[in-house]
Amino acid sequence: MRRLTVLSRAYCHLCDEMIDALRALQSGADFALEVRDVDDDPMLEARFGERVPIVLAGDQEICHYRLDLPAVHAWLRNFR
Repeated sequence: MRRLTVLSRAYCHLCDEMIDALRALQSGADFALEVRDVDDDPMLEARFGERVPIVLAGDQEICHYRLDLPAVHAWLRNFR
């Protein structure tokens, strides 16, 4: 199964917006969405700091701060 991971923070409105947009996109595309709070993982917090939200496909960064729909769609096309 295709999986995207969003690195986020509980108090981040940009994170909430990105997660909501990706959940809406899931209705028309087949992928799993994992949300990880960087504050729950010291290694993620050290690596990414304040640079959230970030969308990852495995170790590949798709976008950060704002959802890049063309980049997400391009990633999804790679699995057709």
